[in-house]
Amino acid sequence: MCVQFLYFPRMSFLLAISVGNTRTAVGHFHGDDLHVVQHIVNGDIGAVITAAVEQWGHKLESDGDGEIVIASVNDAVASAIESKLAAELHTDIWRLGRDLEVPIGRCIDEDATPGQDRLLAAAAAYAAVKQAVIVIDAGTAITVDFVDGEGVFHGGAIAPGAQMQLDALHAHTAQLPKIRFARPSDDDAFGRNTVDAMQLGVFEGMRGLTQALVERYAANYRAFPLVIATGGDAETLFSDSDLVTRVVPDLVLRGILVTVRAAAEAE
Repeated sequence: MCVQFLYFPRMSFLLAISVGNTRTAVGHFHGDDLHVVQHIVNGDIGAVITAAVEQWGHKLESDGDGEIVIASVNDAVASAIESKLAAELHTDIWRLGRDLEVPIGRCIDEDATPGQDRLLAAAAAYAAVKQAVIVIDAGTAITVDFVDGEGVFHGGAIAPGAQMQLDALHAHTAQLPKIRFARPSDDDAFGRNTVDAMQLGVFEGMRGLTQALVERYAANYRAFPLVIATGGDAETLFSDSDLVTRVVPDLVLRGILVTVRAAAEAE
């Protein structure tokens, strides 16, 4: 499939907005540097608009024009943000999927529709390492995706994220409490109370899940790729993991920059 990219002149400022399932990330780039990333719950669209308007003000510090690009896995929220922000700033806003396509090859089923967040994270990871890479995105859901050495996205696995698992334990049992996800204590190998047992089960379950998937992909590829983790729970889960090569916060926002640069270079 041939993709027609929009043309963006080389700009020194980019306001990138990524609408997730639960939160919206807002950050801006001066050149390659990402600044002032804010994560705001989707229910507070007013706060998202305020953050975006304030960050757009930093464009005055740049030497050239700026662009605003929105990526989304929650189109209802993204459309509300786009319309309100356009009215506030009186400027064009570009949308992934409508105006831009993520610049990454795909070897997936013809009717498959992977989320923009997965494709953007994969594109950013490959752009950074230029070799086969496995991308773990630990957010509302956890995804573990594979990109080969030619920069082709092969899909991967999707599972419930840490908080979703804990919420499900509370919702579908009579006695398990509602708790927030946190790293279990390193001082004791056992969960000696209900809360610790829940945290331990989810924490080690997710690490075991990713270990098994990385080994599965590596066996199929016949080489062990680099592993990059991102998402709100990545640091908690993988900061001390020998499996993960590096934790990169806000990889999806960096994928928006990669996409805009590819659009500019396509002309």
